[in-house]
Amino acid sequence: MTIDGASHVMKLTLGSLAELEAELKAGTLVELIERFELGQFSTRDVLALVVAGLRGGGWQGRASDLIAAEIEGGPVAAARAAGLLLRRALPCPRVRLHE
Repeated sequence: MTIDGASHVMKLTLGSLAELEAELKAGTLVELIERFELGQFSTRDVLALVVAGLRGGGWQGRASDLIAAEIEGGPVAAARAAGLLLRRALPCPRVRLHE
């Protein structure tokens, strides 16, 4: 993901997934996956997933650091990246996430 012109690695690690669950207060990651599958995710879900992915990739920032940041591709690209992170981290044969 490119933020403010700098490229960043994104991946969901066990630690970043735990932070994500706490941040979203999701009962389970499957519930979060289902929200994305059904298109019922919020911008808060997208932001939390992007932050978790960035932190899993070694970024040391927080969500507040992204408030004024320029994300290449805008909110749509961020939502696609969030869905792709979930698909790659938690492949589930019964859930298909849209790109």
